[in-house]
Parts: sequence; C-alpha cells; structure tokens
Amino acid sequence: MSSLDVSQRVCALVPGLQHWLENAFFAVRAVDAAAPRDRDDRRVLLASEIAHATHRDILINLIDGAPSLVPAANGLPARVAFGLEDMGFAFALIAELARPDVIPAVGDSASARLMTLAGRVARSDATVLIQGDTGTGKEGMARFLHAQSGRISRDFIAVNCAALPETMMEAMLFGHKKGSFTGAANASEGLFLAADGGTLFLDEIAELPLALQAKLLRALQEGEVLPVGATHPVPVNVRVIAACNRNLADECAAGRFREDLYWRLNVMPLELRPLAERPGDIAAIAAAMLLRHQDLAKDAFVWPTPQALAKLEDHAWPGNARELGNVLQRALVLRDGARIDADDLHLAAAPQPVRRSAPILVPDEPVRLRDVARMSKLEAIRLALRETDGHRAAAARKLGISERTLRYRLAEMRELAAA
Repeated sequence: MSSLDVSQRVCALVPGLQHWLENAFFAVRAVDAAAPRDRDDRRVLLASEIAHATHRDILINLIDGAPSLVPAANGLPARVAFGLEDMGFAFALIAELARPDVIPAVGDSASARLMTLAGRVARSDATVLIQGDTGTGKEGMARFLHAQSGRISRDFIAVNCAALPETMMEAMLFGHKKGSFTGAANASEGLFLAADGGTLFLDEIAELPLALQAKLLRALQEGEVLPVGATHPVPVNVRVIAACNRNLADECAAGRFREDLYWRLNVMPLELRPLAERPGDIAAIAAAMLLRHQDLAKDAFVWPTPQALAKLEDHAWPGNARELGNVLQRALVLRDGARIDADDLHLAAAPQPVRRSAPILVPDEPVRLRDVARMSKLEAIRLALRETDGHRAAAARKLGISERTLRYRLAEMRELAAA
C-alpha cells in the first residue's frame, strides 16, 4: 500500500476523494498543508496552497469549465482542474498520478482488499497461483508480488509457457550443456538459473506438457534443476509465481495437468475477477491507460466525458483490460472533438444470450430419465446466460462449471436445435 497525504482543506472541499483513494490502495492521511514533511512525501493540495507544494505534489482546482491536466514540469507540481460532473474521472486521474509503477491500477473496494491480501502473500516465499480470465492483469499482480517481497533487488523474469517451442521448453526453463542436442553450440543457464535469487513468473502454466510438469514439480520440491545433458543437478533459489486463464482443478480432472503439481503451485491462490465484475477499476485503468498513451509534453491531456465513462462502466468487457486499452486507443485517434465522447467508443457487441426455446412437447413414447436431466441442465444454462447478458465466463461461474464445460454444453444445444 502506498501512502498519500491529503490537505485538510481538500478533504473538506472534496470529501469523496479520500474514499476513492482508499479504494485505490492508498493509505490516506489528512494533514495541514503547512505541516512539516519528509523529503519523499507526496501531497494532494488545493491550488491555493501552492506555496506549500513541491514538484512531487498534485494541486487540484474546482472549476466550472472544461477539465484539464497540466503535468509536473520545471519544478512545478501537477495540476488537475475539474468540475462536479467530471469529479469521478478526476479522482481516478489523481490516484494514477500518485500511484507507484509497481502497484496495479485499482479503484474497486474488492480489488483493494485483494491487493491487501497480495501484499501479505508477497512477504512470504510461498509459491503463488494466479488464476483469472485473459486480460485481467495477472502479470501486473505477479510484478506487484515481486516488488513487495524481499527479492525486489533481484531479477523478475516473466515467461509465457504457451509461447515456448515445445521441443525447447525443457532447455529454456532448466538450461542445457554444450552439445547436449543438435544445435546446442553453447551452454545456456536457462530461465530458472537466470532468476536465481529473484522471481520466475510462469504464465499460461497449463500449456506445459505432462512430462515437463513432472520436472517442474521436482524443481519446486527440491530447489534444484537438472540442465539438459547434465549429470548433476544445480541448486537454485527461485520464487515461482504461476498463472493460468483456465481452471487448473478442471484441467487436473481432465487429465491434462498433474494433480501433485497443482497442489504444489496452489499454496497461495489469488483469483482475479473479470473487469465487468469490478466496475470501480474501470475508471482507474482508463486513467492509467490514457496517461500512458498520450504525450503530455506535446499535447493537452484528453479527458473522457461523463457519458463516455458511464458507457465504459456499462460494457461487459469480454476482453477485460486488454480490450479497454484497445477501445481507448481507437477513441484517442478517431474522436471528433477535444474530449472522448460516448459516440467515440467503438465497443464490441456483447454476446447475445441464447434465446428461450419453444415449449417442449411431451412425446407419446416414455421419457428417459437421462433425457430429463439433460434438458434440465440445458435450461439452467439458458437461464444463466440470460441473467449474465450472454457473458460466458460469468455464466460459467454462476453455474459452478468451467468455461470449457460451458462451451461443450452450448455445442450440444446447437446440435439439438439443428436436429
């Protein structure tokens, strides 16, 4: 959690700001603007309190006109001016201007609670398993865990297991000796040894072949790796953080993932919910992305209108934060006016819920019990899709099944409809 001082006059004039900042994972302290301060302290002050400000601070000014952001430059603090209708996004923008790079952008109270838990997990050396849909920020969470741990001074190495060539996976993870296979002209230490003393983030862990899963299990249990072509293992001190966008328990049940490795990875589980289920994060992530995608040294910061922000918060976000970033980048390029308006946001159409089928006629022949059970399941799926506006991931969670199982059931429904 990052600390942030807010002047007492700001707290009195804009009482909602402190609550927003606390949801954004800040420890907020109300202070007198003239109070003594440490050199690295950062404060949010009124523009009229500029005499007490340093270049690290953020000045705010309530106005009646169009909102604006003037970034910190030439020894002057950043300045944010906004009116009542733009207050929601202004709060998110203030939080992002103050947020350290190693802390993910959050603004939802549930996300702040998860970050608090993650901070406690980070201080241990336990293996962490992060699960969540694609685009929910699993690598950002892994980097936060590393930054909050005692390994911060050593390397954080991230690897997407799905991107590793299958024939080279073992050598890339555990290293290899010179001449151990065709093309091995030189020895390589591998990713585990490269991360020695630090953190190794294994994204898309479910993509590892079963044979390699056994070798990963041994590396985790014994704290040593055996490079390809070597006869003696090499000790290694690495904290492993694994991530997966599929339910690993379901993968174990299907025989695609080793159960013993699952339990070895699942020491400290963290689950990231879809963006649509944490609406408070949308403004925070939007502010972070708009700051990232604009060159404030050349151009004025482009604000979204309240209508645009409302449209973002109402969207289902099947692509999660990655989709949000794409939408905002397009809006910056294609907008008609000085601000991003609702019409500038080209959102993908939400998945259409499966329509309720016509009433089922009772046949003359006897009905088999398994057919009744199957039709009951399919009706439950239709109901879950309606209640989640066709969002498959949310429907699967509501039904207590995996997205893969839901896809199988939907295919079965399509076959029945076509019959």
